[in-house]
Amino acid sequence: MWENMEIGLEKASQEQLKQKPAQDSLGFGAHFTDHMFLMKWNRQSGWHDAKICPYHSFSLDPAAMVFHYGQAIFEGLKAYKGEKGQVYLFRPQENIERMNTSALRMCMPRLPLEKVFKALKALVYLDRDWIPTVAGATLYIRPTMIAVEPALGVRPSGEYYFFIIMCPVGAYYPEGFSPTKIYVTDKYVRSVKGGVGHVKTAGNYAASIMAAEEAHKAGYTQVLWLDACERKYVEEVGTSNIFFMINNELVTPPLGGSILPGITRDSVIQLARKWGMKVVERPVTIDEVIEASIDGSLTEAFGTGTAAVISPVGELCYKDKKYVINSGRTGLFSQRLFDELQAIQNGQQEDPFKWITRVG
Repeated sequence: MWENMEIGLEKASQEQLKQKPAQDSLGFGAHFTDHMFLMKWNRQSGWHDAKICPYHSFSLDPAAMVFHYGQAIFEGLKAYKGEKGQVYLFRPQENIERMNTSALRMCMPRLPLEKVFKALKALVYLDRDWIPTVAGATLYIRPTMIAVEPALGVRPSGEYYFFIIMCPVGAYYPEGFSPTKIYVTDKYVRSVKGGVGHVKTAGNYAASIMAAEEAHKAGYTQVLWLDACERKYVEEVGTSNIFFMINNELVTPPLGGSILPGITRDSVIQLARKWGMKVVERPVTIDEVIEASIDGSLTEAFGTGTAAVISPVGELCYKDKKYVINSGRTGLFSQRLFDELQAIQNGQQEDPFKWITRVG
């Protein structure tokens, strides 16, 4: 049934078109483009009613299962505008494939990859004038699937909506590429092996809010999570995977069921190995990180993710003690990674890995 599914197009009327925000005050997730993609699923018809249409609200029954049992997954990727107005997507197929991994774990229907990829490119092309042109700004893309069957009872829903919305976002570092301060929590846990930590489901983020709020009140940007069993092994930051440069080796926690397999994480590993850097995916304890910070063998730390690409870490707080990394400065390797990935994403540099998809 997927092979025969057509994608409809309903363009926004002149009255429905929105005024575009000023590019120097975009923020994140505050403004949304004129159009969205929507398709529906039920057991009788599978995926159907696929269309690009004007951005609009949904009317859902109060018993819609997403409200009660949390069947909600999403992805995040970006569109970039390069020279001469060419539009690029960065590894979009991997985002769609990862969403299917999330769908499988959450007992939701798998997406027709080629159809979604086709719809994604068409949607970005239609709203391409929304892609910012100022340095560092991009068009953020949020594919989402939710359970909408109106029923109570813990089981997989029989009906789903899949939709894609987009918003122009400003540069993640409006005041420059500066290191962040990270709060290490051993009070709360994010996920455990056998759970859903390796998929991008909404509940993971709901569970992280309290720790993030406490970190913000203490003056820290993000939370670094430890494993849920022993609370000593480093896992990931709230919105990023984490890397440490220890004794000239790039070390990152291994994927094992409780860490999201980040697409930027994988890109960094491939780039670093291409440059001849030794990359080690292994368990790393917070005690090892702290000791390496004290003796100077920890020379850099950074997070990786779609929003910031590379987020250098200048300070860790663990058990109420502060540990400064690289004198609180951005490391040379972090800067090189950031510059290289940005250049590839914007089509300014050769793409040896075939990561870039041209739109239009």
